[in-house]
Parts: sequence; structure tokens; C-alpha cells
Amino acid sequence: MQTKIAQRLISSSQIFEIAMANFKLTISDVKGKSITKELKEGDANPLMGLVIGNETDAAIVGLAGKLKITGGSDKSGVPMRGDLHGMARKRVLLSKGVGLKDTEYGLRKRKLIRGNTVSDEIFQVNCKYDGEIKDEAPPAEDAPKEDAPKEDAPKKE
Repeated sequence: MQTKIAQRLISSSQIFEIAMANFKLTISDVKGKSITKELKEGDANPLMGLVIGNETDAAIVGLAGKLKITGGSDKSGVPMRGDLHGMARKRVLLSKGVGLKDTEYGLRKRKLIRGNTVSDEIFQVNCKYDGEIKDEAPPAEDAPKEDAPKEDAPKKE
């Protein structure tokens, strides 16, 4: 009896580990430029379990330096909040801050907020890059050709 329960627990934990996450990573640099990268399955694993404010290596997106996690949201747009611990979604009474637009003085509202830990349910992760993101020049073949003269439309009289 106990061995069957243990086998079920082991197989259920293996199913949990197999579930891979996909993230859209929005990266902003010190000058205000931002880019979006998509991380799939194995590339997203270094972000799992990190908390808002933690730093990770920027090599996962092909940059040199560090990325600091500043926030994010799940698939339905519920924002992550730094002062709510864990991965769960909770309805919290807020007076200001992330997840609540400006309100009257003294007014508090109950809003749905996600915890500060990155999990497989998170869809977008916002990060701050400690360096400067370099512009990627488009290839010369994709640039529009301006050598061809433009034809004017016939004038109506």
C-alpha cells in the first residue's frame, strides 16, 4: 500500500518537473531602450523560482552582464507585486502601488494580485539590464530602395 502511494507521489512530481514554462522577457536598459525576447522551455528554467529584486546572468538572452527582475504578469494580465510572497494569486486590500491606479485619499480597494516569485504560470517578466542595449542594424537587402522614381497620380481637371 505504501509503495503504491510512494510511486504515485514520484510520478506526480515527475509530471510537475516536465511542465516547462515560456516567458516573454521585456528588458530595459539604463538609457530607457527596451527589447522583448521570448524564452522557451529549457532557456526559461534559470528564471524559475526567482523573486522580484533578484539578479540573474544576462547570458540567457545573449547579453553580457546582469538582469534584475522588476516585475511581470501572468497569462490573464494579473500583475506581480513585490510585497506579496509566494507564487499564488490573492485578492489583497490595496491603497496604492502596483496593481492599483490612483485613487482618492483614504480609499482602499480589493484587487487580484500575483505573488513576487516567478513560476510557470507567469507569462511576462520585466527586467532591468545593467548595461546598454546595442541597436541591431537591419540587413541592407531589406531596406527599401529609393532609387526608383515615384509616379505621380494624374491630375483631375
